[in-house]
Amino acid sequence: MNYKAIIFDLDGTLLDTLKDLAFSVNAVLKQKGLKEHPVDAYRYFVGDGIDELVRRAFSDHAIDSPHFPALVKEVKAEYRKRWADHTRPYPGVAEMLDFFEENKIPKAIFSNKPQEFTTLTVDTLLPGWSFIAVSGIREGTPRKPDPAGALKIAEKMGLEPEKIVYLGDTNTDMKTAVAGKFYPVGALWGFRPAEELLEGGAQMLAEKPQDLIPLFKK
Repeated sequence: MNYKAIIFDLDGTLLDTLKDLAFSVNAVLKQKGLKEHPVDAYRYFVGDGIDELVRRAFSDHAIDSPHFPALVKEVKAEYRKRWADHTRPYPGVAEMLDFFEENKIPKAIFSNKPQEFTTLTVDTLLPGWSFIAVSGIREGTPRKPDPAGALKIAEKMGLEPEKIVYLGDTNTDMKTAVAGKFYPVGALWGFRPAEELLEGGAQMLAEKPQDLIPLFKK
């Protein structure tokens, strides 16, 4: 089947954001005299939004509910300082995006990252490509695996979800794709292993970004 459009996850799919996220949360842990986590641990902390990232990173410590919003705010402030220190597009992403651009294949981004940072990172690090939508989490947009945000993008594209590839690197992304009836493709260069992607419902695993291109060739 030749697909007509693609929706991308952002962190772990288009951009390698792991170090900057890890260092931001670790900075807050350190400020509070708490043990920091190794960067690789964050592969399993990220993917479900900043609130879940903070809960997972601070799971060994009692956090009173009244103090939780302030903690999230502190992490956001640290991330705002250093989000671009190490974050870069993965190898092959530019060439993949060039293919979609040159062939006028609609593309969009749907992330569990807060809208502020989704827009900032895309505008700064992926400025040469056009997207139908760059959607992060904001009021009124439920986070993945709820497919509502992705379905809104499909509506904006004027396409049925079955005609759209959904590329992501976590089981959350695969569950989103399955729930919305998109074609789920797992990005093996991202944060999570093949087993998790397959368990989440991936119909295809891509070892590199260029592996997506045959899905769109007529």
